[in-house]
Amino acid sequence: MKDWQIEVTDEYERLVQFFVANELEFDGDEEVDTDIVKCWKVEEEKDAGAEKKDAAGRLIAGCVLALRQGKYIIDGIAVDEAYRKENIGRALVDKVIMEIRERGASELYLVARAPGFFRRLGFTQVAPAEAPLFFECAQCPQYQKTCHPEIMRLAL
Repeated sequence: MKDWQIEVTDEYERLVQFFVANELEFDGDEEVDTDIVKCWKVEEEKDAGAEKKDAAGRLIAGCVLALRQGKYIIDGIAVDEAYRKENIGRALVDKVIMEIRERGASELYLVARAPGFFRRLGFTQVAPAEAPLFFECAQCPQYQKTCHPEIMRLAL
């Protein structure tokens, strides 16, 4: 049973802390200008089931939509491990897609640490040489050592 709901939030810093806690590289010191468009959060509801009641109101997922060099990107998305089979990630991506469609966009980018999940949603891999120059992965010391992300694009 669904015991969560997606809400728009202005708690960007809280989301960043959540992303870091969920092992997303997020240093906040972007080399490319980033304009935050909209943020969403998912918290456990206060009437959650007994086994989850002790954590009521706890942040369990979040997503940030941003603009970089005129392109829409998911600049962060994470779901608490205990909730990853509840379709929250899919619901967050659906919110992002709805938002950018309303804004007239025709594509969405992201850097995926879980590319299989995003492939199931219709995203395709973009070769680094063909990707917009607004992803900093190549400069990261973890890139292709402990972290093997894919730059992905969804055409709408």
